[in-house]
Amino acid sequence: MSESLTYRDAGVDIDKANKLVCTISEIAKQTPRSGVMGEIGGFGGLFSLNVANLERPVLVSSTDGVGTKLKIAFMLDKHDTVGIDLVAMCINDIIVQGAKPLFFLDYLSMGKLDNNRAAEIIKGIGEGCKQAECALIGGETAEMPGFYKDNEYDLAGFAVGIVDNSKIIDGTEIRVGHRLIGLASSGLHSNGYALVRKICFDMLNLKLDDRVPELGKTLGEELLTPARIYAEPIRSIIKDMPIHGLAHITGGGMVENILRIIPKACNIMIRKDSWDVPRIFSFLQESGNISEHEMMRTFNNGIGMVMVVPDHTSQDLLQRLAAMNENAFLMGEVLDCRDPSNRIIWE
Repeated sequence: MSESLTYRDAGVDIDKANKLVCTISEIAKQTPRSGVMGEIGGFGGLFSLNVANLERPVLVSSTDGVGTKLKIAFMLDKHDTVGIDLVAMCINDIIVQGAKPLFFLDYLSMGKLDNNRAAEIIKGIGEGCKQAECALIGGETAEMPGFYKDNEYDLAGFAVGIVDNSKIIDGTEIRVGHRLIGLASSGLHSNGYALVRKICFDMLNLKLDDRVPELGKTLGEELLTPARIYAEPIRSIIKDMPIHGLAHITGGGMVENILRIIPKACNIMIRKDSWDVPRIFSFLQESGNISEHEMMRTFNNGIGMVMVVPDHTSQDLLQRLAAMNENAFLMGEVLDCRDPSNRIIWE
């Protein structure tokens, strides 16, 4: 009689997965928040909503991934920062509507479960949750033999926040004369990496440990710089200053993301030299012979978040942000709609 088969024989190690749950549970404990019920390991994450100070509470949710930036982590075998990127992509998408982050869940899928690598990934997610002041309350780690190449994986994240209906930031109060204030990015964040890899690896034949003089660091250090999470400055500002629009500059760059919150009756003017552009962007543009328009719709070009605020509060807001050690720039304004087919005027 043939020997009895187990799930492990097919490539799935349940015992190893159970050990990882214990590691994840310890990381989750480092992201405490009022409302969390129970611990990691249940069928679902429990969170008790406190809506005592909210007249009409609204939940805001987002899901996202890290994209092909993961390829850089694979190549460097460095996995402790992509979790921060994962949290950033989700949290930044809910705070732009005025939501306070509540909790986060993740999905990690590997061909063969590597507990050490998985722990590094989850540590990054935990760090991102700390920065966002939200709780990591659950997730899924899937072992899928034959589905991924060796040492590769995929990540997805899910964030939930809450806002009072009367305080939702949706752009409806944006008016002609309002100012655009940009908050600096930390670099590429998690967008445009397919083009980045084409330029750096296919055209320039660079290696990740190559030190690039224009960047002042190795290429790998630059490309794995984690995305910024803007929860803390946004949370501080919206307490007592009017913010009528917020745009997360992610996939689609400035060209697409700012216009998502601008009323169709308005255009915007952006001064191209009004903020500091990190060297990685000029390096990519020159090396890949990329047009200015393509740069602006592919990358964040040094601005990760844009605020739309009344003119009379813009200087006070800039001073507040400076006191918080935020690099912020007065980068443009809202105009009458002069040309519906060309809604961004670059100066």
